[in-house]
Amino acid sequence: MRRLSLSLLLLMLVLSVSAQKRALSILGDSYSTFKDFVVPDTNYVWYPRDSVKHNDVMNVRQTWWHQFIRKGNFYLCQNNSFSGATICYTGYKGEDYSDRSYVTRSRYLGCPEVIIVFGGTNDSWAKAPVGEYQYGAWTKKDLYSFRPAMACLLSSLQDRYPGVEIYVVINTELSKEITESMQTISDHYGVRYIMLHDIDKQWGHPSQKGMTQIAEQLSEVIK
Repeated sequence: MRRLSLSLLLLMLVLSVSAQKRALSILGDSYSTFKDFVVPDTNYVWYPRDSVKHNDVMNVRQTWWHQFIRKGNFYLCQNNSFSGATICYTGYKGEDYSDRSYVTRSRYLGCPEVIIVFGGTNDSWAKAPVGEYQYGAWTKKDLYSFRPAMACLLSSLQDRYPGVEIYVVINTELSKEITESMQTISDHYGVRYIMLHDIDKQWGHPSQKGMTQIAEQLSEVIK
């Protein structure tokens, strides 16, 4: 009887641990924004649009991250996404985006167990300088180029959040240099990357269908 009770207790403990949800934080751009659902709330958002003809994602439950979290064993710790943000310090028209860059915002992700970095799109669209591969001793000047900034970002995340799972999501239709750089730098730091494919978009941003496709493709990798 005692042995049976211990077995039942052990089973309950295993089930309890397996049922615990993990804290997920997102470091993103417009693809991961939704009005009133980003932190801090001063971050620019892209979703929802004023007209369905521009993009049909009109409810937060239609976003990729909301779908992914609901279907997976996660809860949202923090969504620090900023529309138009670049990973490096160089933004559109060569403007200084250091205030909103991924490198700058990476310190504000709460206490996650999993981090999803979904970026590089604006670096590609803004034609930010690519630079050279550099894995340390970064100066502020270095971070205005994509490769040093991407390396600094992953290094900083690993330093600031030891033991946390980090995933890099690589969008479709990026420049070849940005795509290859994200792959190479992720490999250097042992960070797993997820290459998206065949994402339906409206105005360059995921539609309802595209959001579901992103959630499904992430779910295939992040268990």
